Amino acid sequence: MRLTQLGSRFWRVGHGREIEVGSRAVIMAIVNVTPDSFSDGGRYESADSAVVHALQAVEAGAAIIDIGGESTRPGADIVSASEEQARVLPVIEALRAKTDALISIDTYRAQTARLALGAGAHIVNDVFGLQREPDIADVAAEAGAGLCLMHTGRDRDKLDDVIADQFFFLERSLEIAARAGFARDRIVLDPGFGFAKDTEENLELMGRFGELHRLGCALLAGTSRKRFVGAITGREAADRDAGTAATSMFLRLHGAAIFRVHDVAINKDALAVADAMLAVRDELERKGMA
Repeated sequence: MRLTQLGSRFWRVGHGREIEVGSRAVIMAIVNVTPDSFSDGGRYESADSAVVHALQAVEAGAAIIDIGGESTRPGADIVSASEEQARVLPVIEALRAKTDALISIDTYRAQTARLALGAGAHIVNDVFGLQREPDIADVAAEAGAGLCLMHTGRDRDKLDDVIADQFFFLERSLEIAARAGFARDRIVLDPGFGFAKDTEENLELMGRFGELHRLGCALLAGTSRKRFVGAITGREAADRDAGTAATSMFLRLHGAAIFRVHDVAINKDALAVADAMLAVRDELERKGMA
């Protein structure tokens, strides 16, 4: 298997911060402050439990905490903007006082993003890639935040080719970001594993992941406990962390820089092995042996 050549870069995010991506895998921990998320709904519904969980994730090795107040699973109830904000803002405020880890707000709403960034968040993670509420790009730009733009196939007709559809959707997202004044060093792209993609499509997307580097941004992989991992392993959502770690390792070897996961420890170990393999590859190439 040919390993992808990785280049180090700095992702510039809010409040004057930046994080190096590419040289070593970066872990983004999922903190769902919701009662109905697909694998851990209700476990961290209170602000106190969410903060404890987030700090444990940082201790385990997460560099970024991604906080969401509305489930994105298929068929989940839509919550109001005020309810979403009531869930996430106390968590962000508490974490800003307790940790230096970067904080990401998982929202597609411009007003929630504005309040979250004001409360201390550094990154806006939009699962609609700025295409649900385009004003969110201006909000993030005004705050100097980092952006994570995700591909989704929901609520639209997709192109037949999985990579062609990635470029079709994400290039539009990048255009919206550019109009708001975003440079590429403030943007990370997420191909949206599991979002209106069946098992075959997800596997093809994994196999062709390296083609996404042509978009010119660092790439995030979010496979954690997804349904296609369950289809492969036969396991229920809460028992898919080993399968997730296998996908994380594979995608790291093909150039993913950031990994959005539920279980930090198991993915940290898998990614440490992947990084060691990449380091050996680089050394062999330096010696002209690969």
